[in-house]
Amino acid sequence: MKLIDTPLEVLRVRGTGARNYERVARAIDYLRRHAAGQPDLSAVARHVHLSDHHFQRLFTRWAGVSPKRFLQYLTVEHAKSRLAASQNVLDLAGEVGLSGPGRLHDLFVTLEAMSPGEYKTGGAGLAIRYGTHDSPFGPVLIATSLRGICSLHFLDDGDDAAARIQAEWPRAELRRNPAGTAALAERVFRSFASQPGAPLALLVKGSNFQVKVWRALLALPFGAVATYRQVAESIGEPAAARAVGNAVGANPIGWLIPCHRVIRDSGELSHYRWGTTRKAAMLGWEAAHASASSR
Repeated sequence: MKLIDTPLEVLRVRGTGARNYERVARAIDYLRRHAAGQPDLSAVARHVHLSDHHFQRLFTRWAGVSPKRFLQYLTVEHAKSRLAASQNVLDLAGEVGLSGPGRLHDLFVTLEAMSPGEYKTGGAGLAIRYGTHDSPFGPVLIATSLRGICSLHFLDDGDDAAARIQAEWPRAELRRNPAGTAALAERVFRSFASQPGAPLALLVKGSNFQVKVWRALLALPFGAVATYRQVAESIGEPAAARAVGNAVGANPIGWLIPCHRVIRDSGELSHYRWGTTRKAAMLGWEAAHASASSR
């Protein structure tokens, strides 16, 4: 990869939003691990080293609901009810056609896959600019080209942002340009209820099977969930649930291609490329906001 104007470096976000998400994530992890004991507000607040008042305010401002209510959204029973409510979503999406442009999900995106020839070149001739920004789910790396967003990764301490892009696009020209990607990051994580404007273009490279799975994921709207089996059935590969899981795990564009909305038949969350706690945070956050919007 050809690097322009900047050496490889570890990018970290230390803003208030990032610190707040760290506290929220620790609280969610604690709530999940101690769910059977139904921990009270004081116990969780002590765990994240905040007073009851400040923790309640912080968590509610982030999630839109109280910690107790949020915990209810993370139960297997709630997940199963969401699966039942979402069971026809993929079928309906298939009827309107996933391959063409259109409002595939709440953020209005279009997906373009690189040709096999382009795939083999490793991004040669592609200019990519990237930046690290704050998000509701911690620091996020966004990389984009003239053809669309080509990478979106959530970062933890010590992650080397540029190395992540380099691994995916080894022969592209990489330029760190957070000022140029800031508006894009704001739009990606804008409230689902806002008007998104022109479609967000996504550019991916993967096998035909992977791209087919990623297109299917785009049919899952905000607040919906599906199982690996349901995704497999929706793409005409009912026996390929395990392969679907591998494709979901290889998703290069988090959040926008909503792989976090795929869970096990049992209602359990299962693994997530960017951490199970972050997946729980996303699903609980979506459930809270979807519930609020339906009132």
